[in-house]
Amino acid sequence: MSESVVVGLGALSIADVVAVARHGARVEVSEEALAEVARSRSIIEQLADDPIPHYGVSTGFGALATKHIPVESRAQLQRSLVRSHAAGSGPEVEREVVRALMLLRISTLATGRTGVRPEVLETYVGMLNAGISPCVREYGSLGCSGDLAPLAHCALALMGEGEVRNADGEQQTADEALAAAGLTPVELREKEGLALINGTDGMLGMLCLAITDLTALTKVADITAAMSVEGLLGTDDVFAADLHELRPQRGQGDSAANLRNLLKDSEIRESHRDPAACTRVQDAYSLRCSPQVAGGARDTIAHATSVADAELASAVDNPVVTKDGRVESNGNFHGAPVAYVLDFLAIVTADLASISERRTDRFLDVARSNGLPPFLADDPGVDSGHMIAQYTQAAIVSELKRLANPASVDSIPSSAMQEDHVSMGWSAARKLRRSVDGLRRVLAVELLTAARGIRLREPLRPGPATAAVIDALPNIGVPGPDRYLAPEIEQAVEFVSSGSALAAAEKVTGVLR
Repeated sequence: MSESVVVGLGALSIADVVAVARHGARVEVSEEALAEVARSRSIIEQLADDPIPHYGVSTGFGALATKHIPVESRAQLQRSLVRSHAAGSGPEVEREVVRALMLLRISTLATGRTGVRPEVLETYVGMLNAGISPCVREYGSLGCSGDLAPLAHCALALMGEGEVRNADGEQQTADEALAAAGLTPVELREKEGLALINGTDGMLGMLCLAITDLTALTKVADITAAMSVEGLLGTDDVFAADLHELRPQRGQGDSAANLRNLLKDSEIRESHRDPAACTRVQDAYSLRCSPQVAGGARDTIAHATSVADAELASAVDNPVVTKDGRVESNGNFHGAPVAYVLDFLAIVTADLASISERRTDRFLDVARSNGLPPFLADDPGVDSGHMIAQYTQAAIVSELKRLANPASVDSIPSSAMQEDHVSMGWSAARKLRRSVDGLRRVLAVELLTAARGIRLREPLRPGPATAAVIDALPNIGVPGPDRYLAPEIEQAVEFVSSGSALAAAEKVTGVLR
């Protein structure tokens, strides 16, 4: 990607975060931001010579905040802070998460509210642009004071210590990677260690990535729901605009509009529109109430986006250099606002998957599929069709229900009771990433199953939009004798993940809501 993201005194956008984290966009720092960074650094340097202790400048940290540190020990203080806090454990987290975390710390440093030297900021930017990704571990953050351990692993790399991945994904020592990129390790001075590790950057980065993914997946959920309504001979009457105007929930209205658009001009739907020929009074909830569920998910994503936008506009550090030059302790590092919405999103992710699994199951039950063969099998009894694909869905949905249990209510005290209430936002973000992946897989199985069910309705044709999705599928979801199903499921997952399913539908419908 050739585009670059300019980091200045203002807020980044969610799209900026995704561009850098996922697509490798370069980062530039505005001259205005560098000037403000230099100005606030001069304030820190004045305080460094003050005989009165100032937290983070001439004192210890956390429960040791009352201990005054002499001038000759302060460089060691910063090194010791970063080394001791780089205490993560477990497997490495994903590269895109580390890049998001780094960008967001850069954004806070660029506000001038942290008191670091310009060269610290510039070296951090150079490390990110060189594709150097510090090895950050799964466990270690309580989400207060921010994501300390993950950020400390990045700060450690900035010092030329610890392990990193280079742009090719190869593991190196940090000093080797910095040298290869023409960068000099930073020797931290007063306040800079704290400025590099105090923030909600990890949980916020994962929130931005999840919002982006879930925004697309809610549209995919409408596509798979439309395919299920069609394949199960359901009705689109319940998606009428005037019915949804009676309950003006915005997300619900958007989802219903998508379903109307996706089901337009369907031969399958028209084949049973005559009430004299179709005796069913109404569809099951998993079909009829799809807009209410997918719409509620959209509204929750909208709320999460408002929280993310506010956090992206924040300068989170402790202590912080105020605009009028004071250096003040504060509690803005507490991740509660971000942790809450991460948990909210895990709830709606699980429910979107749950209703998708119920629609899939209807295709496989001869008593509920309106004329389709048991399990969509070619020769029921000899063949099992999609029986076990639904088992896979059910296993994932069960896991998503467990992941929907909130992390943010599970505070655990630390630092000799100084940090006696924590957000667990990092943990909320980690489980949400697993939830998003699970939803993607559940929707892929529904899409695969619905495509097979619709094909079994031939010679009747689906609507142009759902037909475009089916036609864009690789050679999967095709009726016939049993075959090795796992690769087809993975192809369907990739079809959803790559954006191909959404793109195929939108070629017919235009941009879905």
